[in-house]
Parts: sequence; structure tokens; C-alpha cells
Amino acid sequence: MTSVLFDIPGPRTRRRHRMYAVVAGLALLALAAWFLKVLNDNGELAYELWEPFLTPAYIEVLWQGLLDTLAMAALAVLLAVVLGAVLGVGKLSDHRAVRVPSWLVVEFFRAVPLLLLIIFLFLGPLRLSPYWSVVVGLTLYNGAVLAEIFRAGVLAVPKGQAEAAYAIGMRKTQVMMQIQLPQAVKIMIPAIISQCVVALKDTSLGFYVLAPGLTTVGRRIWIEFGNQFQTAVVLSAIYILCNLVLTALATWVQRKYVGEQKLVVPMIGAAAGESAGRGGL
Repeated sequence: MTSVLFDIPGPRTRRRHRMYAVVAGLALLALAAWFLKVLNDNGELAYELWEPFLTPAYIEVLWQGLLDTLAMAALAVLLAVVLGAVLGVGKLSDHRAVRVPSWLVVEFFRAVPLLLLIIFLFLGPLRLSPYWSVVVGLTLYNGAVLAEIFRAGVLAVPKGQAEAAYAIGMRKTQVMMQIQLPQAVKIMIPAIISQCVVALKDTSLGFYVLAPGLTTVGRRIWIEFGNQFQTAVVLSAIYILCNLVLTALATWVQRKYVGEQKLVVPMIGAAAGESAGRGGL
């Protein structure tokens, strides 16, 4: 049976696709071999450059840096969710005195580069510590982004839900807190978790203000051993692993609480049989 949208590949096409896959795999292996050869010729594979990442004392320091990074990201995301909910609801307010300030705050912190915001919090009038400069900067930036996610989630709730609530005499605040937000959260969960990935990566900007974290620990290692490339590889692998875990969590939440929208494509054979059963077109 053939799908309406495309023809099932025949034997020749499948053989051609397998050949393409083999050629692409060989090309990738050749590229990887060439890259390793270049690294070896430049002395980047020397054991002494990788030794710190196999030494228990340095592994313990990296572990502490990872814990500090996760702590900053978790605290920033928690505060950003609260701030985003307040600003998102504020942008939907009927009162101009609430809606306009919320709009200004969201647009301002979405527009300001996060690195400049962190540096301003560290060197500006507030003179926050490096740790709190990163946390507050991440909170303000991600809170502004999450405000738009909250607003979009509330607007995605069918209007009939709010109209039915108004019809039974509920006030706007009750409708928002009891009807719209609970339904919107189901829509927003994957986007919120995706923003957690962004917040986790952005903690690396704390390197510029010497905030505790992986990048600051990496800076100390490469200053001592002169292994910038090796440190970058190891730190990148740690960040990628953490983000893969968060991505897997987002996928699981998407499937469990939101569900996947699957396209149901009728098959020609099934459609023809149905038409024949009804006496044809």
C-alpha cells in the first residue's frame, strides 16, 4: 500500500539510499581521522594536557563547579518562572497601569544582551556578588522570555473556557487563576523546560565576572596547564550531557502531559476499499 503523500521507495531507490549512507559514513570517518591526525601533529593529544581531567583532585573541583552551575541555573529558572508568570499575566491585564509597565519590563530585558546585564549588575550601582550577578541576570532575562511563553499559553486556551466562566459570574482574576492558567501550564511545560536548557548554558557567562561554575574552574585549569583546547572539549561534553538530560526530560513531559500530534494519512488501498464498500464515488 502507498501513502497519499509519497511513493514507497522501490528496490533500486533503497539500494541507492544504502549506498549514500555508506559513502557518507566513510566520509565522516575520514574526516574524523584527519582531525585526529591534525591534533596529534600539533601535540594536542599529549597525555600531560589531558591528565588534569583524570586526576581525582581536579575531578572533584570540576564536580563542585558543575554543582555550582546547576544551583545557579535552578535558582534562576525558579525565580524566572515566578517573574514570567507575573509579567505574562500583567501583559494580559485590562488595566493600562499594569499592562504598560509589564510590557516595558519584558521588552527591555529581552532586548538587553545577557552578558551586559550581568556585568552591569556586578560593576554597576548594585555591586552584586558574582554569584548573584549571574542569578539575577538570568532571572531577569529568562523571566522576560517566559512572560511571552505564559502569555501565549493563556491565549492558546480556547476562548469558550473563559466565556463559560464569565457566564456563571466568575471575575477576571478567578477566570485567570482557576480556568486559564491551569490549562495553559499543560501547553507551556515543554517550552519552560526548553528555557531551562538556555539558562543552564548561559551560566557559562559567569566566567566574565568570575562567578563559581564550570567555566571559572576551567579557566583556572587552563591557566595552570595551558590546555585551553582540552578544557574546552571537556567542559563542552559536560554541558552537552546536562542539556541532553534536560532535552530527554522535556520530551518525556511532552509525551506524558501534552501528547504528540500525529498526522493520520489515509492509505490509497484503504480509501479505495471504503469507496467500493459504499458503491464507489
